[in-house]
Amino acid sequence: MSNIFSSSVGKKLIMSLAGLFLIIYLIIHLAINLLVLKESPEAFNIAAHFMGTNPLIRVMEIVLFGGFLLHMIYGVIVTLQNWMARPIGYKISNNSQTSFFSKYMLHTAVVLTIFLVLHLFDFYVKVKIIGNVEEVIYNGNTYHNTAALVIARFKIWWVDLVYIIALLGLGFHLHHGFQSAFQTLGINHPVYTPVIKGFGLIYTILITIGFISIPVLVYLLK
Repeated sequence: MSNIFSSSVGKKLIMSLAGLFLIIYLIIHLAINLLVLKESPEAFNIAAHFMGTNPLIRVMEIVLFGGFLLHMIYGVIVTLQNWMARPIGYKISNNSQTSFFSKYMLHTAVVLTIFLVLHLFDFYVKVKIIGNVEEVIYNGNTYHNTAALVIARFKIWWVDLVYIIALLGLGFHLHHGFQSAFQTLGINHPVYTPVIKGFGLIYTILITIGFISIPVLVYLLK
């Protein structure tokens, strides 16, 4: 038991649990981001302020970063271990070895990591660290006009293009990662597994389309 987290299975378990945590976070993140599409930016600015100042959310923010780092680090470790275990490769491949989505998980992970760094600088760093964001007042309370920052960025066509490409990579990554995480947790059943795969596909489509719709609609309508 003491060595489980240093074993190959243990590393996959940590990566899967961290991945599932991030999957849940994406739902919350999307729900808040969609508020920027409302006619008034007030709801989005208030929600962004709450997420940035609530003590519990700030703690969860640290947990989120920790979850992402664990998922990324253990993902790289597991991938490298798999490569080292089969340096020559398989002469005859099967679906589990050559699955299109699993084959490029590391590639999409690298793309998403680069995108996340740019995304954090675009919004998190500018609001939290640099702080050069205009302020608005609602009911006597002062808020950062984060909605204006988002809209300004998504009015630039090449920024939207970068986001769309990265979000397609996210969907690519989620499609395999969702079902893979449950498999690692031991949920592999002839009845439940197809349901999990179907739910994962629906989740992936909705999350990907939901996030992509934001830069597209902001560019076209705002």
